[in-house]
Amino acid sequence: MARGFVAVVALLSVASFAAAQSAGSNTRPRASDLGLKIGILPTGPFNAITDVAGVEVGQTTMISGDNIRTGVTAVLPHSGNLYREKVPGALSVGNGFGKLTASTQVDEMGEIETPILLTNTASVPRVADAVTTYILTLPGNEDVLSVNPVVGETNDGYLNDIRGRHVTPDDVFAAIKKAKGGPVEEGNVGAGTGTVAFGWKGGIGTSSRKLPQNLGGYTVGVLVQTNFGGVLTITGAPVGQELGQYYLHKELQQGSAKDKADGSCIMIIATDAPVDSRNLRRLAARAWLGMARTGSAASNGSGDYAIAFSTASQLRIHTSEKPPTRHVELLTNDAMSPLFLAVIEATEEAIYNSMFRATTMSGNGHTVAALPIDKTIEILREHRCTK
Repeated sequence: MARGFVAVVALLSVASFAAAQSAGSNTRPRASDLGLKIGILPTGPFNAITDVAGVEVGQTTMISGDNIRTGVTAVLPHSGNLYREKVPGALSVGNGFGKLTASTQVDEMGEIETPILLTNTASVPRVADAVTTYILTLPGNEDVLSVNPVVGETNDGYLNDIRGRHVTPDDVFAAIKKAKGGPVEEGNVGAGTGTVAFGWKGGIGTSSRKLPQNLGGYTVGVLVQTNFGGVLTITGAPVGQELGQYYLHKELQQGSAKDKADGSCIMIIATDAPVDSRNLRRLAARAWLGMARTGSAASNGSGDYAIAFSTASQLRIHTSEKPPTRHVELLTNDAMSPLFLAVIEATEEAIYNSMFRATTMSGNGHTVAALPIDKTIEILREHRCTK
């Protein structure tokens, strides 16, 4: 049964959104613009991962000729020297059909020491090499002999000439250099330029949730790179089914197989709560519940990863520290539950935003249509329910 869908959607002009969509402009709405209320927790001011103080996002979008549709997205936990001031981090693997560099060291040490980069599958080694160069050349890192670059990916080979491996070090450096706080561009940008979600155009999406002061006042932000399939569900409404585009549709109609629901989804979770790597792993695992709400089929060919980190200043790991012990205040296990809910809600909304903001894209001999806003609104209206 659908969760709440507020009446303000009735005031929106379907025609205006349809016109924006057909024009291919970047004026397509976010979920909140449609009056969608995902969950119960309030968002931060930007409703983005950058609502977590200090977190910055930069992107390089590569659209060239008939077949280059790819890019790079960089998420910086803070703007300082991450190698010298590492942040606690952890990851959760939903389905390991993917490439996530640094995963074993992050899992072992519970630390993240570089910006987190997203790109396409075939470009992971080159991006990792560029991130290594970036860290090695930072002032103060002259004696560094080992770097653990965190790079995730999804396969954009349907719209992009992925075999060409067009991402260069300069593209990586540009994404890192452009990283900033504030609003985050979504849809066909950065690492989401050539991605596909639920058979429609996917991309980069983000959202955030803020806990009330009596629960600590902490913020959780999520950024996603969507490139996976299933049966699209939006706030409980069977959008994919009613639009006639979903996993196993052809097989259930006794036709030939078409959609394998393959791809991948990378979810990056930031919080300012004082959470160590053990509970960050638990936090990352809750992102799967948000992804599941959107209708993911978690297919065999979908490489799905969640990466979480804390920006709490008292938890930073300084390479200059010499004492063998540390004394820090951490949230208890019992205090984690509100943060778990925040991750679930923010992940769900970030995935919707990645699709709502994406526009129709052609490349590599294929065209992927954007999710039709007007028809989606009609379906959501038909399936709205009271709490």
